[in-house]
Amino acid sequence: MTTDVNSFVYRSMQLEDIPAIVAIEQEAFTGPWTAEAFTNELTQNHFAKYMVMEDEQHIIGYGGMWVIIDEAHVTNIAIRRDYRGQGLGKRLLMELQRTAVFFGASRMTLEVRVSNQIAQQLYVKLGFQPSGVRPKYYSDNGEDALIMWAELTPDRAGEGAS
Repeated sequence: MTTDVNSFVYRSMQLEDIPAIVAIEQEAFTGPWTAEAFTNELTQNHFAKYMVMEDEQHIIGYGGMWVIIDEAHVTNIAIRRDYRGQGLGKRLLMELQRTAVFFGASRMTLEVRVSNQIAQQLYVKLGFQPSGVRPKYYSDNGEDALIMWAELTPDRAGEGAS
């Protein structure tokens, strides 16, 4: 499914968005978060910042992070299966980076499966660099996670490496 990339709206995730978000989670991850987990993030975690990406018809992606003092930790990010391969994950992560800067973050971190080369390539394009490994991080298969960090500056947030 192809869509006009300029027609997207980014907004804060709302409780009524959770069913659509959970459906995307189930498409994207072997260990998807539950509706209860997202509800808790939106209602109980004052560090949590979640956003959705939508076109005129529905939510096509979402991303979340915790912003703690001057660091942002990406918790999850996903695009609906029908919309993948169009650079939308990059656009959504760029928006998360801009939002993190807005909330005072100067650095951003995330974990990614060591086997997920496609995601790692995207993250490198947006300024992330590997900094370590979390052994047996993923509970579904015990796979290690690569820890990646990016420096964020107001003038370069979301622009990636030069």
